Amino acid sequence: MDNNKRTVIVTGFGPFGEHMVNASWVAVQELQKLGLGKKVDLHVIEVPVEYQKVQSMVPSLWEQYHPQLVVHVGVSGMATTVTLEKCGHNYGYKGLDNSRFCPDSQCCIVGGPDCIHSVIDMESVCKRVSASGLGVSVSVSKDAGRYLCDFTYYTSLYLSQGRSAFVHVPPIGKPYSGLDLGRALQAIIREMLETQDQEEEEICCHHLHSMTSS
Repeated sequence: MDNNKRTVIVTGFGPFGEHMVNASWVAVQELQKLGLGKKVDLHVIEVPVEYQKVQSMVPSLWEQYHPQLVVHVGVSGMATTVTLEKCGHNYGYKGLDNSRFCPDSQCCIVGGPDCIHSVIDMESVCKRVSASGLGVSVSVSKDAGRYLCDFTYYTSLYLSQGRSAFVHVPPIGKPYSGLDLGRALQAIIREMLETQDQEEEEICCHHLHSMTSS
C-alpha cells in the first residue's frame, strides 16, 4: 500500500425502526462511488443498529486500519440539513436497539468523561462547505441524540483522542437525493482532511520555532 496515502473510514448504519432504507448508508455508498481522490484510501463499513456490535466494531476499525480520520454517518428523521456533530455524550442511553437491548449502565464508557469534543473545527468546515456552492445546506449541532449515533460517536472519540467526526443526514428525498448526500459527504470530508493538515502544519511549525528559539 502507498505510504503517502491517508486512510479514511466512513461508516453508515443499517436499517432500524421506520428507516427500512437507512439514508446514512445510501449516502456512504454514493460517497464510495465518488471517492475522495487518489491520495485517500477510503473504506466504507455498514454498522448494525446494536450497541454491542458498535462496542466490538469501532475499536476493531481503529486497530485494523490505523486511520487518519473516521467519519460516522447517521440518519435523523428530524434533520432537514446535513448536520456536523461537535461532540459525543457518555450518558443517557435508554432507547432499545434492533435486538431490544440497551446498556445496563446507560453509558458508553464507564468512568469516561461526560462529553468528548472532536478535534475537528466543525464550524470552520461548515462555513467552507456552505460557501462552496454545493447546493446542500450544512449546519452544526452539539447533540447527536443519545441513541446509536451518539453512542458510536462517543466511543470513537474516546478511542481516537477526538480524531473522529459524525455527520447526520436527513432521510432520502427530504429534501436531498442519495447522490446529493454523497456529494455533501465528499465535500465535508475533504474539508476535514484539509483542516487536519493545517493543524498539523501549525503544530510542526510551532515545534520547529520553539526548538530554534530555545
